[in-house]
Amino acid sequence: MRRLFIALLLLVPAALPAQQAAKNGLLPWSQQIAIREGWLATRHASLLPLMRKHGLGMWIVVNEEFHDDPVVPYVAPPRIYTGGRDLFVFVDTGDSLRKVALTGYSEETLKRFFEQDDDPKPSGPQLKALYERYQPSKIGLAIDGRRGQTRSLTHDTYRWLAEQMGPEAAARFTAAEPLIEEYLDTRLPEEKRHYTDAVRLTDRITKEALSARVITPGKTTVGDVRRWLYDAFWANGVGTWFQPDLRVQRKGVPNPTSRGFLAVAPESLVIQRGDVVHLDVGLTYMGFDTDWQKMLYVLRPGEKDVPEGLKRAMRNTNTLQDALMQRHSRPGRTAGDVYRATMAEMDSAGIQAMIYSHPIGAQGHGLGASIDFRAANRPSMDPGKTLRDGSYISIELNTRTAVPEWGGQEVFVMMEDDAWLDGDGWHFFLPRQEAWYLIR
Repeated sequence: MRRLFIALLLLVPAALPAQQAAKNGLLPWSQQIAIREGWLATRHASLLPLMRKHGLGMWIVVNEEFHDDPVVPYVAPPRIYTGGRDLFVFVDTGDSLRKVALTGYSEETLKRFFEQDDDPKPSGPQLKALYERYQPSKIGLAIDGRRGQTRSLTHDTYRWLAEQMGPEAAARFTAAEPLIEEYLDTRLPEEKRHYTDAVRLTDRITKEALSARVITPGKTTVGDVRRWLYDAFWANGVGTWFQPDLRVQRKGVPNPTSRGFLAVAPESLVIQRGDVVHLDVGLTYMGFDTDWQKMLYVLRPGEKDVPEGLKRAMRNTNTLQDALMQRHSRPGRTAGDVYRATMAEMDSAGIQAMIYSHPIGAQGHGLGASIDFRAANRPSMDPGKTLRDGSYISIELNTRTAVPEWGGQEVFVMMEDDAWLDGDGWHFFLPRQEAWYLIR
């Protein structure tokens, strides 16, 4: 009997990941890695045309130990790299794409995608030899970019590359931002179902967080809900890329703001009956990030439904979504044009609106065209970027509506839903919120 008990214990660790995956509809980590490596082969096949389009003869991606580069999981197998300074080098040979991994350790999975020595040698001389053999006119690096994904190279590594490759090569260093942006903003058709799974879990966790199973009016604090969310991510085998935030609006209490937005509520704030609660949350799965915002109303004693003024406030935000997604967004249109056309429609309808939608996918704040009031009004940003067919976006926006039942006090209804683009506009991965979540 003792031997049988020990044997059963040994079986438990192998079963747990699969059981958890079946419970939440997601894949265990081992299967995630296998699928993402299949996507990597497809992505590598697109690299040579992209490098030529953006005028790069060589592209060098560097991963520092314990200072991971955000691009590495999308150009190399999504595994852990601790080789000190690992380089992934892509070279246009004139005939084909040569891919070389100059890493601290040899790894069999890397050899499926890159040339790599069984016994790695110092990377500096090898890098210089590649440069001298192919003489690329431009060498792309993650420098001088406007976003974290495109300016990730450290000063020390830049200096090391210049020293190892020589002054002639250093004079050819250039920003790889256009290549990185198009590479990361290009979605594969086979990714969609897995991203949908991530969105579905985000929605399920959000609905539970904004329910009586988690919130007891007069007792539960904002911090209690945040901590519950962290534990929910852990229990479901996913991570998050930002702190979950709650915002609370209350009749007769001025709305605190921060940088023009409704401010995040302090953790000590107790959620009360009559409160309007907003949750901003997202998770990380399969190399993807989600971003999700939903609205809750906590019914007052004796109330059986949401006040009509709050219902109208939500309808205004749904109207804003319809205008942005269905009537004005199409592949090839510039983000600035879409923004201005949508806001003009809202002005005509008398709706006070804000739009700050951003690309999503490989990162929560992804690369691509942002339909955003800041970008549209600053020439130095990206109002001229065009929407790319197949891209993913977080449709993030809000409206402010005077609510008669609150004495004319304005209420923000802030929404965020992940969506994908085709010739008919943006499409939600899951149906949007059109009615208030309620705690009775």
